[in-house]
Amino acid sequence: MNIKELIHQYFHKLSKSQKKVASYVMDYPGKIALASAQEIGATIGVSETTVIRFCYSLELSGYAELQKIIREQLLSQQSSLASYQKAKLELEQEPQFFAKVMEQDRVNIAVTMNQIPEEGYETAINRLAKAEKVYILGLRSSFAAANWLSYTLGLVRADVQLIRPESEDVLQTLSRMDDKSVVIVISFHRYVKETIQIAKLAYTQQAFIIGITDSLLAPIHPYSQLMFPIYSTNKSPLDATAALFSLMNAIVAGLSVKEKDNFKLRQERYEALNSDFLFAEGD
Repeated sequence: MNIKELIHQYFHKLSKSQKKVASYVMDYPGKIALASAQEIGATIGVSETTVIRFCYSLELSGYAELQKIIREQLLSQQSSLASYQKAKLELEQEPQFFAKVMEQDRVNIAVTMNQIPEEGYETAINRLAKAEKVYILGLRSSFAAANWLSYTLGLVRADVQLIRPESEDVLQTLSRMDDKSVVIVISFHRYVKETIQIAKLAYTQQAFIIGITDSLLAPIHPYSQLMFPIYSTNKSPLDATAALFSLMNAIVAGLSVKEKDNFKLRQERYEALNSDFLFAEGD
């Protein structure tokens, strides 16, 4: 049963304090999914016992079952092509369709920006600056973003590698990882099992994992020391594209500033090469 339906069914039986818990569960299911009963109680201003008794009042076995139900629901609500198209068909009825789509992108970027902590971003930049080697992983729908990030980070610092299971021995790549390696894993619904397995193996190699995904409950969560959630209005990976690339651009920009001397030296060496055979001048 949907957790909101369950709360509505038993709400009249709840005590005043338990109703406070119920309201918090309805408003912030994502926080319930990640925090302990003690932490939730402290946030709301009730005891841990009240939180657990609230679960019993819903005829659940305890707080762990409440978390399990919420996690399953949050993951099942993730995006699909159908929800993407449905949202766009609704916008089609309004004037300036393209402007409405771009306005949604702006909102997605703004919300993503506000939910990423400054200290987490700074940690990512420092880790990328100090790493001996950086690996980028993203498969299927996440491959284009991973390819762009690998290329762009490679302009800023040396030793950046895009992991490509279809054309390399991934076990050989993993065997070279250690605690001086950073792996950026991009994973969106529907979550590719191979991405999760590679992230898990990189984690066992003590590499520092930065996860970029659509939910703090995504399957790469257990293997990520840092998680950057990307918001999208309609929970669609396609709608998340603008915010995803904006965050990646912020990462590249932060590293270029952090490593400005090395970046300048790399640019000078790059521009010193004769590239006439590669590029044509425009009018």
